[in-house]
This record gives sequence, C-alpha cells and structure tokens, in this order.
Amino acid sequence: MSKHPKHAKADHEILDVIRERWSPRAFDPARPVGRGELLRLFEAARWAPSSRNEQPWRVVVARRDESPDAFAALAGTLTGRNPDWARAAPVLMLITVRTTHERDESENHVAFYDAGQAMALLTIQATAMGLALRQMAAFDRALARTVAEVPSPFEPAVMVAIGYRGRPEALSHGSHREAEEQPRARRAVEEFVFGGKWGRRF
Repeated sequence: MSKHPKHAKADHEILDVIRERWSPRAFDPARPVGRGELLRLFEAARWAPSSRNEQPWRVVVARRDESPDAFAALAGTLTGRNPDWARAAPVLMLITVRTTHERDESENHVAFYDAGQAMALLTIQATAMGLALRQMAAFDRALARTVAEVPSPFEPAVMVAIGYRGRPEALSHGSHREAEEQPRARRAVEEFVFGGKWGRRF
C-alpha cells in the first residue's frame, strides 16, 4: 500500500479506496482518459440510490482530445483560480440536477442529495481505477447553461475535472503546489454523530 501524504489516516477501519481518494489539481495533460474508462464511471453513478428512482442527474462531458471546442467552452465557464490548472485535465464534466419530479413536476427536495450520491459512487469507481477528479463550485452557472445548452428544469450544479494525477510542480500557483502535498484532515466522528438527540455523545 502506498504512503502518499494525501491518504487518510483513518481513526476507524475503512476501505482502502476511500482512504486513497483525494482531489488533486495537478493532472497529467499527456495521458488521456478513454471513452471506455468514462463509461465505467458513469455505470457506477447509474446505480446510485435516488428518490422515486428518478436519477435526477445529467452529465455533459467533454474530452480535451476528442471535443476540444466543447472542452474549451466548459473551461471558459470556470472562475477564480480554477482556469489556472483545470485546462490541463483530460476531461471536464458539467453535472446538472433536475429539481422537480418527472412524474408530476412537484419539487424534488432531495435532488441535489441524490446527485451527490451518484457522484460519490463515480468518485469511488474512479479512485479504484487509478483516476482522480476534482469537483468545482467556482464557475459561471448561467454561462454553463448557455454553452452546454442545459434545459429547464435542470440546474448546473458542479464542474468536475477528471484525469490521471500529474506533477504538483507543474502547477503555476504556489499555494496549489503546497496543497497537493499537505495531509488531509477531517472532523472527528464524535463531532458530527450524535446519540438520539443533538449534542449527545454517540
């Protein structure tokens, strides 16, 4: 088992694939991700649980080598420092969520929760395959809707970069390079799990 500094130091026994999952910014621009690999990721997402089995997520995917115009359009919606590194990723995806139920157009209060479960399974599948991904909230949602032609009632939710990990020293921003090597940290279980009532020790 590798000893990468990003691998979680778990307090309780968990699957290695969960320990080894992390979100890099450095991707190998010379190593593409094939259609077959992506289909395996989407197959994992397909089997996530969802309210009424409606599977309210839809994905717009662009591979840098196969659809450079679509890739550039999605990359052009990124904001903050995301454009500095995300263009090196082989794949960009826009995750969208249907906010109403298909059968009666009533509000789906758990649509984003369900889409999150699908992305969690996709992420675990990617990690098991040696792929990495980083999910990004900093992007122009109105522009993403336009360039990806997302219809209502779907809402752009998150942008995702997928690829094989690259060299941190290739990142242009110093804080990004440092973050790639810093250990991960999380709240202790006791801080978010309560027994019977809020605040009671489990």
